[in-house]
Order: sequence, then C-alpha cells, then structure tokens
Amino acid sequence: MGRAMISRRQILGGVLGGGAVWLALPALAEAPARSVRPMPRGVPAARLPATSAEVLIAGARLGDAAVASYVVMEAETGTVLEQREAQVPMPPASVAKAVTALYALAQLGPDFRFRTRVLATGPVVDGVVQGDLVLAGAGDPTLQTDQLGDLAAALAARGVTSVTGRFLTWDRALPPVVRISDEQPVQVGYNPSIGGLNLNFNRVHFEWKRANDGWATAMDARGNRFVPAVKMARMQVVAREAPVFTYDAGGTAEEWTVAAGALGKGGSRWLPVRRPAVYVGEVFHTLARAQGITLPDPQPQQAEPAGQELAGVDSAPLTEILRDMLRFSTNITAEAVGLRASGAVDLAASGAAMSGWAAARYGVGCRFVDHSGLGSASRVTVADMAQIIRLAGRADAGLQPLLRDLGLRDAKGKEIANSPVRVTAKSGTLNFVSALSGHIVNPQGKELIFAIFLGDTARRDALPESEREAPAGGSAWTTRARNLQRQLLSRWSQTYG
Repeated sequence: MGRAMISRRQILGGVLGGGAVWLALPALAEAPARSVRPMPRGVPAARLPATSAEVLIAGARLGDAAVASYVVMEAETGTVLEQREAQVPMPPASVAKAVTALYALAQLGPDFRFRTRVLATGPVVDGVVQGDLVLAGAGDPTLQTDQLGDLAAALAARGVTSVTGRFLTWDRALPPVVRISDEQPVQVGYNPSIGGLNLNFNRVHFEWKRANDGWATAMDARGNRFVPAVKMARMQVVAREAPVFTYDAGGTAEEWTVAAGALGKGGSRWLPVRRPAVYVGEVFHTLARAQGITLPDPQPQQAEPAGQELAGVDSAPLTEILRDMLRFSTNITAEAVGLRASGAVDLAASGAAMSGWAAARYGVGCRFVDHSGLGSASRVTVADMAQIIRLAGRADAGLQPLLRDLGLRDAKGKEIANSPVRVTAKSGTLNFVSALSGHIVNPQGKELIFAIFLGDTARRDALPESEREAPAGGSAWTTRARNLQRQLLSRWSQTYG
C-alpha cells in the first residue's frame, strides 16, 4: 500500500474528527519533512546554552523555526522559578478552553443549564395543537438524538397527534456560525457549524459498504436508541482518487461527494453539518412521526417564540458540561458556552469580549479569536497563561476541579504508577502546535503553576488545505513535542518539588 493511499484512508476515517476529541491531530508517524541538522561530532551537550532544559529542547527536534516557550512558578507567591521565551505570543490551541471555562463560570454560573423546548402557540384540543408547534433551542451543544427522541415521546405522552399550523424551528439563541475556523478542511467533524439548535455536536454519520455494483451509502443522525435517516445531507461516490471529499451547500441539501479510490471495503465517519437547524428540524420531524405525531415540514422562525411549553429537555449543569469539554476538548461546546456567556453578535466579537474579560480579571494581554482555540490567530504568552491559572486557583474560581488529572508520565507517555506527584492540566494540539498548562502538586502539597507552548507556526501556515487533516511529519512532531512537555514536567517536579 502506497503512502498516498494510507493518507486517503486516514482522511476518510476522520483521523480524530469522528470521535469526541476534535483536534487537528495527525495520526500516522512519518519522517520529518526536512532533515534535522545533526549535532557536530565531538561537541558535548553541555555546550548548549543555559540549563539542561535546552538539551531537552534540542533533543525534541521541533525545527529550526519552532518556538519553545515555558514558565514555571510557585502557586502561592507567583515567584518565577524558570522561564524561556515567556513573553512570546503563541497559539494556545485547546488550552484556550481553560479560559473559556473560567469565562463561562463567571458569566453564567456553575448551575446554568441549556433548555430545549417544544412550544405551542395555541391550546391543544383533542390532541391537535391549535396553532404552530415550535422547537426552540437555547444553544445546547450537548443535545443528542436520543434526547430529541425522548422529547418527541414526551410530546406524544401529552396526547399531541398533529397541528393546525406550522412546525417551526428557532435557533437564534446563539448567532449562527457556519464554521469555527476557515483554515480547516471541509470534512473535519471538529469544525462544525454552531447555532441555537445543535445536535450530535452538529455532525451527521456517513457509512459505506461494498456492494455488487459499487458502494451502498447511508447518512443518519444515529444515537444509542434511535437511528433516524436524514435527507438534508447526501453523499455521492465519484470515480476519482482525489480530493477525498467535496462539499456543496448551494442547493436545498448539503451535497457531499467522496472519492471511490479511498473507500476500500467499508467504514464510517462523522461529517460536519453546516445547517444545524435544518438538521435538527428534520430529525425531530422523523422522531415525532415514529411517535404517531404528524407534523408539516419544518420552517425557520426568526423572532423569539412565545407559547405554552409542552415538553422540554435540560442539559447537564454547566460544571459537568465544562468538565467534559476540558476532558474531550469538544470545540462546539467551547464555542456555544462562550457565545452564550458573551451574548455577542458573532464569534469574532465573542472572542474579543472574552479577551477583554481576561484582561480585566487577570491583568493579561491575550487575544482570542474564538473560544475553542481552533483558530490559529489567537495569541497568548505562557506568562499570561500561567498568570490566569495561578490567579484562578487562588480565587477558587472553579477551574482546577474540572481539569483532567494527567498524572506523571515517563518518556514513552505511560503513566507512572503510584506517582506521588499530581499534574492537573489542559492540553491543546494543532498541526505543529502543542500546548499544556496547569498545576503540579508534590506529596507535601507544594503547588507549582506551569505553561508550555511549543509551535512551528511557519510550517503550520505553509500547509495547503489538502494536507491539513494529516500533514506529513505532523504526528511525529506532535509526539516529540509531548515527550518534551513530559520531560520538562518531570524535571520541574524533581527540581522544585
């Protein structure tokens, strides 16, 4: 199997785009795109400048143009113990979600919940709504097909069988976002649309199987208990080798094509949805029909609806939503809670609002273009990131309990069993960018705050769109960057613990 075919299969399978962790992480370890300059023979490592951290950085071979910045400080006093390039603005990647969590907790409160409602504009008489039925979203980024099915069942339990008016969808609780970042390939599931109505993280499930005359394909909104087919997204297999996917939203449906040369015998992946309200409306229509409820085709409503609530479903509390967001790094969740917290008119304004809030609250100069870190134009220094983490911890702002306990890991990434050192942090990854920030606590309870941002932004920016889902050398670079982060954490825990 040639390298090009491996790359196509990898892209078709979605790399990490089909799962809950939506990061632009390449999956195949390949040779670096260019040779790393070797150390001259006879020159000992001790001749590298400053500290042994420089030896570790050189050994990571991140590239001549790469920036390796870090800071480690005492949590109690803020005393900086060690730093390197600490004032260089870098893409924070998904470490930005830690700031988003703080922002949402401050603006919305830990007990906030999104509520999706079914409203009737008139009374229900003999099972018939005398007026319109409205599916009204609040921007819940975690709504799943099974919950929508339960919402239809609750409507049926109230005796509703039909309506005299229209079936409307309202999605203006959040401003519509066609895609989080324009830099990403069209097919990646971690870069979906966002709106007041979201479903399955705004992804549709594409499945293909080999058939006698080609391939059988299906598009659905599957959950654990319900698997409704969808018509608003359609797939056509085309006899070509590349590109693997094309997308067109010019008509009434979202039209996809996939290269036959990349399909193999069968498989599946999740693809992004660009018209989430249409998606949710169609799926609810199908699920309602299965409950014996006849509805007209869905239509959008612009004005905020009013009426009697017939059924509703709440999200988990915000703290639980944020814990999952930080663990699985779900981009749509970060953007939805950030947009809800800011009340801004679009994503750029919302990112700016969070930047202003962080400046006022923590005295930092961050620039956020979104809330997930997917947009590579965001810039944060490790000094500012560590400042945020430290001050949030001192103020008991609620972030540290939500961060993932990473433990202490060896050079191969394996967690060291029964390690007395605790590391809680948020990581972030883009192509040729790796970030990590959080807390280190030793057995005696001494706490350190750290931030490590590594990036070769020139190499990242030079990638053509066709290579951004799985760039050559990307996975190997990320592995080396993560190993460097582990080595620095281990070093600090021993030196300053």
